[in-house]
Amino acid sequence: MTTDAQGYALTGASNATAARYDAAVRAFNLGYGDLLGGFDAALEDSPGFAMAQVGKAWIFALATDPGATAAARTFADAARGCPMDDRERGHLAALDLLLRGAPGRAADALALHSMAWPRDIMALEAGFLLDLFLGRSRAIRDRTARALACFPRDVPGHPMLLAFHAFGLEECGDYARAEDLAREAALLEPYGFWPHHTVAHVMEMQGRPEDGLGWMETREPFWSTDDHVTQTHIWWHRALFHVELGQYAAALALYDGPISATQRPLGVSLTNASALLWRLDLLGVETAPRWAALSSLWEGHADGRGCVFTDLHALMAELGAGRDAAADTRLATMRDTAASGGESGACYRDAGVPLAEGFAAFHRGQYARAADVLFPARAETWRIGGSHAQRDIVDWTLTEAALRGGLRDMAVALAHERLATRPRSAVNRLFLRKAEGLRA
Repeated sequence: MTTDAQGYALTGASNATAARYDAAVRAFNLGYGDLLGGFDAALEDSPGFAMAQVGKAWIFALATDPGATAAARTFADAARGCPMDDRERGHLAALDLLLRGAPGRAADALALHSMAWPRDIMALEAGFLLDLFLGRSRAIRDRTARALACFPRDVPGHPMLLAFHAFGLEECGDYARAEDLAREAALLEPYGFWPHHTVAHVMEMQGRPEDGLGWMETREPFWSTDDHVTQTHIWWHRALFHVELGQYAAALALYDGPISATQRPLGVSLTNASALLWRLDLLGVETAPRWAALSSLWEGHADGRGCVFTDLHALMAELGAGRDAAADTRLATMRDTAASGGESGACYRDAGVPLAEGFAAFHRGQYARAADVLFPARAETWRIGGSHAQRDIVDWTLTEAALRGGLRDMAVALAHERLATRPRSAVNRLFLRKAEGLRA
């Protein structure tokens, strides 16, 4: 019986096929290497090997992009014609839920799957990423905690499971343990995305921008090569540290340089550019020449139906580019989705539409209206998924709306709220100075 690196049977695979498959799964875990090429090579060896098709389907299905989702359906359909055991059919069942617009049910199915096959690291990472996209911080932590006992150091994938768990700890506010585990994982897998990324998150959430830049610079040779499929996001984190230090020109230079150079034509990648430009624009940095190009890149990568997180960032680009008609069309589609049933409808209704309306009002100078919408909506922001650091853009926009709308009491309160967690942030200190300068 041919097995994968963690000891599970691989139906329809030869030993050579399994080696190629393991290399692709490892690249998926690390965010480093040729993910699709490894699965394609496995299929060349064994055309009826279901798990290579499943691996490709997960990569595309987790890209939160309409075109990628269509490709994922093709790969999932190809897997159906292959022989599979119960574990492998479990992957396909979870994929089908996700592709039918039920990411929460898919994540739950993968949680149960991992209880039965706890070393199935592809299922662990797919579930981990779904938890992240759903904003389920506790689930990120607990999913990986349940598997740790089954991943001693001699089991392939141990360092990456440590890193996944560390990220869950960080999202749950356990920063000291998160940093310790992520640093351990970084020593064991220096090219892994998640160990480096988790330490960056800890430093962002603790308001340690100088430490963050030091960490980035020391480890840049490990995370900035062409083989890193997610390096755009690391550059984004680096830019955020510059922003927190008031070094706006340095952040903009990263946007114009490596962020633009490494981003991919996928919603999950383009969100980085929108998020950075929007923050810099709030701070008064001249960003106007860049919005039109970014908005064009967003064409076809967020449809108002599948992922609030990407839609909100596509909307930012449309608003920044002055494409009001496109922004209005997106909002209308989001409202239609909100009125529909299912998981997506609930997310768009409770979070997506209010946040989008608040951002649109802000951009159009309706600052009091924006604050009025965003203040209650931010309680539901977790529903859009992403990390605490990514969702902080809602609070940035709310605070600036209060400032520009002359809402002194709210602006002062929100500035103090931000300073309580990041007292060394130049941005937060600026917010407080501006708020206290408002006429009572």
